[in-house]
Amino acid sequence: MVLPDDSEMMKPLIGISCCTKLFGAFGMPNHAASDTYVRATDMIVGGVAVLIPANGLRADINTLLSRLDGLILTGSRSNVAPTNYDGPPHAEGTPEDALRDNVTLPLIREAVARDVPLLAICRGLQEFNVAMGGSLHQRLQDLPGRMDHSTPMQPNPRLRTGKAHSLRLAPGSLLHRLAGTPEIAVNSLHNQGIDRLAPGMVAEGWAPDGTIEAIRWPGCRFAIGVQWHPEYDFETDTLSAAIFQAFGAAVSQRAAHQLAAE
Repeated sequence: MVLPDDSEMMKPLIGISCCTKLFGAFGMPNHAASDTYVRATDMIVGGVAVLIPANGLRADINTLLSRLDGLILTGSRSNVAPTNYDGPPHAEGTPEDALRDNVTLPLIREAVARDVPLLAICRGLQEFNVAMGGSLHQRLQDLPGRMDHSTPMQPNPRLRTGKAHSLRLAPGSLLHRLAGTPEIAVNSLHNQGIDRLAPGMVAEGWAPDGTIEAIRWPGCRFAIGVQWHPEYDFETDTLSAAIFQAFGAAVSQRAAHQLAAE
């Protein structure tokens, strides 16, 4: 097969998971993802962002993954519903998004099966762990000996999304190699966290209180979850940019391999 030259190459398609959110004066349901993920896809990954609606059981997972070259699972205020991991009910008022859960959980499992590069961020990491058979703590701040990992209630975005604590990286892990150091600083904007690690999942980073904050599914070209938000500071933080660059390299590699196989 004769491959097209660089001028004819199409950019890879990057699926970005959406949440169900109510907007406007009448609270109409919308499918939404933060612009930060789109900007990282445009500026660092080098792909075309494709927003994946939170349309629940109507989602066509096969069609999505037959066209997408990579997948970013986004953060969100909503929690993964505990019915997905046999957990106790959430406290009253805890936001959930069942429509999103019904898309992302099967999407993750099928993406892993097809070796579609996957970058899971914050809620995305939690979905990744649950999809592969793990469970979650619902409020880390309520557990003895745990830090408060929740979003700082600060109007100043630099304080709200700034570095909040250190993170110890597994020696030789991808993040260790990208960072060039065994310890990094990360932001912290979550309530849920990993309780039971999914069977077969590998932990690659820990907060000072022992909370797992970086995970990897072995055997895939790129299937990484991070509990923090690299999309907030990829323009100023070297490691945040490197995470998206490594994801983009895996996406490009898979896209080239798929093209050669056609």
